[in-house]
Amino acid sequence: MEKRSTRSSSRTRLSELVSTLREDILTGKRPVGDYLPSEKTFATDYNLSNQSVRKGLDILVAEGLIEKIPRVGTKVVGASEGAFVTVKLGFHSSVTNEADIHRLLATFQKENPHIRVQAVPTSSTKYSYISEYLSSGILDVVMMNVTNFQECVEAGDTGMLEPLERNKEIYSFLSDGFAAEGTQLVQPFIFSPLILCYNREHFREADLPEPDSSWQWKDLIDYSSKLAIPGERLGFHCDLYSSNRWPLLLLQTGKKFERYEDGRLKLEGTAMMDALRYCGEMRHSIPSLLEGVTTGESELLLAKGKASIIMTSYFYLNYLLGERLSFDIAPVPHLGTPITMLLNTGLAVNRQSQVKDAAVKLVEFLTGYQAQLFVRQHTYTLPARKAAAEWVGDEKRYRPSRFSLFRETIPGFRYFTDLAISASELADINQELKMYWAGLETEEALCAQIEKRPVVETM
Repeated sequence: MEKRSTRSSSRTRLSELVSTLREDILTGKRPVGDYLPSEKTFATDYNLSNQSVRKGLDILVAEGLIEKIPRVGTKVVGASEGAFVTVKLGFHSSVTNEADIHRLLATFQKENPHIRVQAVPTSSTKYSYISEYLSSGILDVVMMNVTNFQECVEAGDTGMLEPLERNKEIYSFLSDGFAAEGTQLVQPFIFSPLILCYNREHFREADLPEPDSSWQWKDLIDYSSKLAIPGERLGFHCDLYSSNRWPLLLLQTGKKFERYEDGRLKLEGTAMMDALRYCGEMRHSIPSLLEGVTTGESELLLAKGKASIIMTSYFYLNYLLGERLSFDIAPVPHLGTPITMLLNTGLAVNRQSQVKDAAVKLVEFLTGYQAQLFVRQHTYTLPARKAAAEWVGDEKRYRPSRFSLFRETIPGFRYFTDLAISASELADINQELKMYWAGLETEEALCAQIEKRPVVETM
């Protein structure tokens, strides 16, 4: 065992000793009948006096977890009824539907009666909030997406995350999104590429062929115009302002953001500016395209027959669960080469957690085959574990006929980081684009605002 730093107080080190032993016993890491190391060993490992160690062990004796046997040693006697450790899990509120998280946690607690999970919906998915939750010790496990993780890396905060063992059963492209310098710091949980979802009845009524992988953006514009009925329904709907949507077109150019010699982003006269201009033109080419939508609004419009095609994700397909709607999915349109944006959500363990073993055990359960298969069978969300995502069997609910198309589109999966920008640059560009696309800022002003950003390290 690594010797504890002398810079922490003896009270803190004693608390860590007691908490670690308690968790090890309650979670079965130290089974009933085993003998603990000597008081002298604990004193050395935790930089404590023998007297302090003895006081700590007396706490566990009083809790009925260990028994001191004279001239023999300290024996683990197990947990008394009702004894447990609590793991605080911070999760995105949307995952309540996307992964049926509460039913998963109920199963975990049934299988691990000595571990209680306190599910804490995080008030925001912004990394600044996640960082506070971790540094203050409020959470033991927290959900992160790739943008959150990149912000963590850029802030130099990876030391707050407990290194995890890379899971070979999880898609490697998902694990790669959560690794830093060869170390796995977040375990992938669920994922989704961007896709199209459409009302099949609308296509049949208009005598139009359904979308397929050959569709380019000009095809979407053409078909959505034919499907739209003024005053009745939109041909196409999506939230183009979302940072999980607009980078798609930029990724499809196959280009990266350019930089000046001093490291500043270069936008004027580049392929990236051409792509951003095209985004604006597309908005005007599809009169029914609306902005400023709320979460799940596109799916609600589709369910009510008020939109024929939407851009969405497997995550948001869960808003259609239980709806009486004949819908299917298709790859997103492209610019000649099929490319789509990849969304990836994982689980990180707080390195300073006082119940670290239990926290890791929760992550291992949620990313294990049982839980991952549950996600696949009971939701439209794609689990990170390959065998679960590609499971074939009796379906428990309606599935679009092309549900498994994600397998064929994997070669075209891209993260926003493939644009060679940082997470902070992505956020800044997103804010400027809202004004540019709304006609409140000229192209020259957009370029000037982006190009004057302080120099950041090229990714």
